[in-house]
Amino acid sequence: MTDEPSQPSLRRMRAFAVRPKRDLGQNFLIDSNILGVIERAAELGPDDVVLEIGGGLGVLSEHLAQRARHTHVVEVDRSLEPALREALEPFGDAATLHLGDALQLDYPALDPVPTKVVANLPYGIAATAILDTIFALPAVTRWVAMVQKEVGERFAASAGTAVYGVPSVLAQLACDVRVHRSVSRTVFHPVPNVDSVLVLLTRTGPAPPPALRALVQGAFAHRRKALPRSLQLHTGDKSLRDRARAALAELGLPEDARAERLTPNEFRKLGELIAR
Repeated sequence: MTDEPSQPSLRRMRAFAVRPKRDLGQNFLIDSNILGVIERAAELGPDDVVLEIGGGLGVLSEHLAQRARHTHVVEVDRSLEPALREALEPFGDAATLHLGDALQLDYPALDPVPTKVVANLPYGIAATAILDTIFALPAVTRWVAMVQKEVGERFAASAGTAVYGVPSVLAQLACDVRVHRSVSRTVFHPVPNVDSVLVLLTRTGPAPPPALRALVQGAFAHRRKALPRSLQLHTGDKSLRDRARAALAELGLPEDARAERLTPNEFRKLGELIAR
């Protein structure tokens, strides 16, 4: 008889004397039932190369590595290296551990090139990590990410809703985005004080170019202002305000339209007209 926990995360926490770090927003997966949900949503195939951001104790890492051609695991907390090495060791060269900040990672240099992003994302970097990988990894066709409920809803939000904003537009310019399902707080240790969801993104086209990203950022910089005025305040460029007004009129939209009323496709057309 042994009192050794059967769940990998709990066992590794004990074996490697791991304590979750609040400053890193660590909430480790401890319910293995959620792994199948994540895997099915990701539609993993034997030729897929998976990128996992926030490897934690490796419970999702080893699940992914069993089902993909290659798995890249990124983890900023070097104290978790022994636990992650244990999880990935059986997969040899088919798994690569990258110790460092995911927001500083050279994504295009990853070899082999990722085709899917599957992760229990650290809440503090979730939105940035999703957008960064959309922009930097054109070969990725699908994202399945565990995120804070509010973040997932923001990514999937429709134009005109209260939470629609920059992440909504930038993600939806390249992907179909939806909240796949809610996730119980009890699948994590420690139990977080926020609700979580799985958000699912499926690529529908190329990432928006830098000029369009900048336009979206500027349009939402002053949400209470009309879009052309927000762009002027953000950039100091009065001529940009005038070009935006003219472009909105050409699209059949009010010249004083606010950014939160424009759909991603209208933003795309607006950017094309302004750039002419």
